[in-house]
Amino acid sequence: MNTVGIDIGGTKIAGALVNPTGEILRELKVPTPSHDSEALFQAVVEMVTELRAGQEVDSVGVAAAGFIDAEQSRVVYSPNLRYPKEPLKAKLEEKLGLPVVIDNDANAAGWAEYRFGAGRGSKHMLMLTVGTGVGGAIVANGELFRGGFGIGAELGHMRFIADGKLCGCGQKGCLEQYGSGTALLNSAKELVATGAASASRLIELANAAGELTGTEVYQAIQEGDEAALGLLADLGTNLGIAIATLVAVLDPEVVVIGGGVSAAGELLLAPIRKAYLEHLPARGFRPELKLVAAELVNDAGVVGAADLARVHTAGR
Repeated sequence: MNTVGIDIGGTKIAGALVNPTGEILRELKVPTPSHDSEALFQAVVEMVTELRAGQEVDSVGVAAAGFIDAEQSRVVYSPNLRYPKEPLKAKLEEKLGLPVVIDNDANAAGWAEYRFGAGRGSKHMLMLTVGTGVGGAIVANGELFRGGFGIGAELGHMRFIADGKLCGCGQKGCLEQYGSGTALLNSAKELVATGAASASRLIELANAAGELTGTEVYQAIQEGDEAALGLLADLGTNLGIAIATLVAVLDPEVVVIGGGVSAAGELLLAPIRKAYLEHLPARGFRPELKLVAAELVNDAGVVGAADLARVHTAGR
């Protein structure tokens, strides 16, 4: 039976009616009312109602940016969104009359890639979502890993540089500050501020736009600008080093790179693979895993949320 997947992001809420094979049958997007918990709740209810109209739907999955409790009933912490204080699961179930499953957005995206995308066919998969921040998902022996309190796999907040840059989580030196799209943009801005000749194209783009944003950095990368490509390679190197450490702990068969920055394709994947192999413990004695780009990209959140709802409803 079909299920509905909802992906609540910082700027938009995406929703889809999804069939058992991961195919999207209907989809909707609306702006996220990020600072009004009741408006956010109503937006989700209205989206589910519209998506399920005239369809047999047995459950709803909601992917949310933030910490989800071990019972998968409420969002206990989200830095950019305001959720209802009462358990979101119970509140939605009462309003919709359907079983609801809540999960972290990176978990949902990772599950979608495991089931229908770049990780299908494996039993052990690691995913890093490289966007504004760095998210993570771990699938171990076919099961999505959440940890004892429900908030495991926050891979962007593993300590990467001792006493490094201050992170939004309150700690210093997290991977997110060195391996995210925000980190790439900050590095580009720092280079532009130096006025170096190597930054001439980035300076041109910054002046034309009024302020350097990720759009201009991506444009420079696509144009083959050496400075922008160098910054992207540095980012990839940081991610590769982190993956080598994670592989020593998790031993996955596949590592999937998703998120907005993954649109750079091999320009990002090549330095990741290089740094991973250079820093892999006991290299030569470990099977070398597959390191690939995500396939579902922007649809991963809704597809994963819908499939997790289906799995839970089936009692798995």
